[in-house]
Amino acid sequence: MSRRPLIAGNWKMNGLRAEAQELATEIATLRKAQPDGAFDLLVCPPYIVMETVGNAVDGAGVFLGAQTCHTAEKGAHTGDISPVMLKDAGCSHVILGHSERRSDHGESDADVQAQAIAAHAQDLITIICVGETESERESGKALDVVGEQIIGSVPAGATAENTVIAYEPVWAIGTGKVATPDDVQKVHAAIRETLGDKLGQDAAQGMRILYGGSMKPGNAQELLALADVDGGLIGGAALKSEDFWAIAQSCPSI
Repeated sequence: MSRRPLIAGNWKMNGLRAEAQELATEIATLRKAQPDGAFDLLVCPPYIVMETVGNAVDGAGVFLGAQTCHTAEKGAHTGDISPVMLKDAGCSHVILGHSERRSDHGESDADVQAQAIAAHAQDLITIICVGETESERESGKALDVVGEQIIGSVPAGATAENTVIAYEPVWAIGTGKVATPDDVQKVHAAIRETLGDKLGQDAAQGMRILYGGSMKPGNAQELLALADVDGGLIGGAALKSEDFWAIAQSCPSI
């Protein structure tokens, strides 16, 4: 089945207004010059510059997303942002369950699933992150850990239209380490199998699974050519427009 690649930039806690404006404008300009590229582009900036970035990419064929969301629509949740607010800000996507959220904020699989349900209720596309630590991989538990995260984090109502999965081995995020292509394909195939068991084969075969673990221009083509890799969730390389665009250009034609 052909799945349109998604190249998503997770800016994390980076970008003041001037920097965000410049980066977003550069990405928008590149996309406008190749509007028919066979891939989707998404940028997920910090909340504080979301309006700046949204204005810069508006009409350029670049989607706007957030890095997490709360489960409630509004209320006494100091420091949190609701899916309703994200939708109102122009977002189409939201990243959920990133390992940094799981570790820094103690988010569980159940928390991620609740966030996804709330986001889906506002017609947001969720990018649900899963991945094992280095010790879990070394002990041979990678597939078990990732499988449990899929079962616990992905809502029963998830579809290929409203959900994307991102496999991010924790030990490869921001470290420069990259899983071998064989390992990446093995995990992605296992994720798709687990999705099939949970959601049915139609949803599993249509759902995009991104790789996110130090993907950069030098390794993107090899990783994106793998049968079950449908794009990338990009961290550091997303902060340089030329690197982000080079990764997108590495997507195979569909």
